Amino acid sequence: MYRYDEFDDTLVRERAKQFRGQVARRLAGELKEEHFKPLRLQNGVYLQLHAYMLRIAIPYGQLSPVKLRKLAMIAERYDKNYGHFTTRQNIQFNWIKLADVPEVLEHLADVEMHAIQTSGNCIRNVTSDHLAGANADEIEDPRPWCEIIRQWSTFHPEFAFLPRKFKIAVTAAGADRAAVRVHDIGLHMKRNAAGETGFEVLVGGGLGRTPYLGVTIRDWVSRQDLLSYLEANMRVYNRHGRRDNKYKARIKILVNELGPDEYRRQVDEEFANQNAWEKVVLPQEEVDRITAYFAPPLFEALPGRSEDFEKAKRLDHGLARWARNNLRAHKIAGYTSVHISLKPQGVPPGDCSADQMRAVADIAERYGLDDVRVAHEQDLVLAHVKLDDVPTVYAALKAAGLASSNAGLGSDLIACPGLDYCNLANARSISVANEIQAIFADPGYEDEVGTLHVNISGCINACGHHHVGHIGVLGVDKKGEEFYQILLGGRADEKAAIGDIQGPGLRHEEVAPAIRRMIERYMSLRASKSEKFIDALARLGQAPFKEALYAAA
Repeated sequence: MYRYDEFDDTLVRERAKQFRGQVARRLAGELKEEHFKPLRLQNGVYLQLHAYMLRIAIPYGQLSPVKLRKLAMIAERYDKNYGHFTTRQNIQFNWIKLADVPEVLEHLADVEMHAIQTSGNCIRNVTSDHLAGANADEIEDPRPWCEIIRQWSTFHPEFAFLPRKFKIAVTAAGADRAAVRVHDIGLHMKRNAAGETGFEVLVGGGLGRTPYLGVTIRDWVSRQDLLSYLEANMRVYNRHGRRDNKYKARIKILVNELGPDEYRRQVDEEFANQNAWEKVVLPQEEVDRITAYFAPPLFEALPGRSEDFEKAKRLDHGLARWARNNLRAHKIAGYTSVHISLKPQGVPPGDCSADQMRAVADIAERYGLDDVRVAHEQDLVLAHVKLDDVPTVYAALKAAGLASSNAGLGSDLIACPGLDYCNLANARSISVANEIQAIFADPGYEDEVGTLHVNISGCINACGHHHVGHIGVLGVDKKGEEFYQILLGGRADEKAAIGDIQGPGLRHEEVAPAIRRMIERYMSLRASKSEKFIDALARLGQAPFKEALYAAA
């Protein structure tokens, strides 16, 4: 894990001190809200329906037990005893008092954390694969490059006031767990014909009001050219991005209006015309210094099979189901990655209590090589766990209420906070999510349905990524009443697709029954029990599912 140097530490602490003065002036009435708003947003502070919300950056989803315990303390002391993990690998506290925010930022600085650039029209938190460094199918660990991009983009003077917010994701695996195709810039590490590692650059992805998938504008950019090429992209966007209409201000609109070929031409021209002194070329020793922080832990030499674990599964059906659904293959024999679902029945998706954070920190410290990740599915991951230790880890998670055996299944859905918290939302998300989860209350039924991604957003801003759910749910307002549009066929992986809206919106109480009818239709039509919902949808087309959707509406 990257450790702050003296420059990082000074920057974060001075920023917290600076914001303390700004908050004091606001509370004293010396700053009006319209003047204070850009200052608080630059420090991750939003004003929601009922209270202020603080969004804390978790770069590339990486946490340590020390950091997680600090977040637990903040939840307990300054919030309502929980935090909400987001699809951008951040954490949000929804009930922060403005007067307490400077103190919270100082606590964060003590553990090398902050809320800088978690809001505003700047480059936001850089995200990555939550299994980075643990998965066998990656060509190398992408996290050092996420950290390099974080350092390059933080307080970059040229890109501090972009036309709109800007999001970058990096992956190095064949399976895309970072959703790079729905980011402003997605970077997919790959090798060229000479075996050199570089980056495929995808630009113009994004969801919200006008969803687009990113297009490849360079199949391969070298490591030494990466930051300079990113600068060229940012300059073209900063120069031509719409500032007169926030709904048309994202880079996806620029790429679509120019066309990929013209956008590529302008970026290549900008890149070619950079002066030598403008090039952002990292010395190799600096790349090596940052990469060293992500050196693999000291794994033990273990057999690929744990007889104790296999025996424990035979004796405990709950453990066996949890292991089948929540464990992920590891590149080192004798180890696994543990997906901790934050989606038990009846709980707001992504919420985690202070006690649960401490429990995960304790487990990671004892059994997980001090490594905790935040997944964009709003879950947590222990990247490195011995197979021998899995039964003990499961028992500890179960005691903490964190042993839901549903990772990747129907009840492990994504949902934004919606109208219960957000002043941008048109409809509730959490209650709809819980009613959909109830469809899968029977574990046997949920296993029978198999892999299914349900994504819910309370408004068109798409914080719940409804466009890329196998089943997407979008809350809309119709003359003061909540309705929900249903989308089908989305996905955020290496086969990314935008879902299609099916027809008229449904009332709140109609959503879960309609989804149940579609699932029943899928189970009656699938070619085999191994055919996933999304694959059956692709094979059969959307007509039979739409028919089921509205059968009793």
